Amino acid sequence: MRSAPLTVAALAGVALLAACGGNSNDGGRPVPVGGSESSSTPTPSAGSSTPPSTAPTKEPSAPTSTAPKNVNVIVVPGNFASTPAVQGLVQSLPLYYEALVTKNVDIVKNKFPAYFYADAGQVIVDAKVNGWVMKPPGSVVVRGFSNQPLGVVRVKTCRSQKTQYWNPKAKAWTLVAPGGQPQAIDMIKTGLGWRPYRIGPSSGISCAGVKFPA
Repeated sequence: MRSAPLTVAALAGVALLAACGGNSNDGGRPVPVGGSESSSTPTPSAGSSTPPSTAPTKEPSAPTSTAPKNVNVIVVPGNFASTPAVQGLVQSLPLYYEALVTKNVDIVKNKFPAYFYADAGQVIVDAKVNGWVMKPPGSVVVRGFSNQPLGVVRVKTCRSQKTQYWNPKAKAWTLVAPGGQPQAIDMIKTGLGWRPYRIGPSSGISCAGVKFPA
């Protein structure tokens, strides 16, 4: 019979196709190593000793944003930023103006030397009694410094109009200073670093031409 050899040949061809990893969906295209194109599981190569990772892909976490804290006062040290006393003033003034804005005299009492509390505390008490309001932000620009006896450093500043109290009854600033108010703050070195010691005399401090950021 002539059909027997054809059947054997056909079976041999099917066996060869199966050994090569082909299937009916290959359509004559090259078959990738390890199986058909529809296979989703990678097969490691013969020389690889590391199995494929089966851990699920971790989705990137959403970026977290931290809201900036409200600023009560902007301190501009200018060319005097390297002076230790000015650095101490830049660090401590935000606390002082937090006390002014919130009218909380305990902040000055607990965070500053007693002499500075005696100078500044009454102003905060008066503001609370009279209902004066200070709306941040304000700004302070350092204009210079000078060495004083007993290790005191006098930092000369100019305060913007917004660092004054607003009198809602009179609808006016308690201190009218459209060009800025000169103020000297004497600094001393304490165990916590340079801190305000007392309010110094403001004579000789010029605020002409000062540009405030707030």
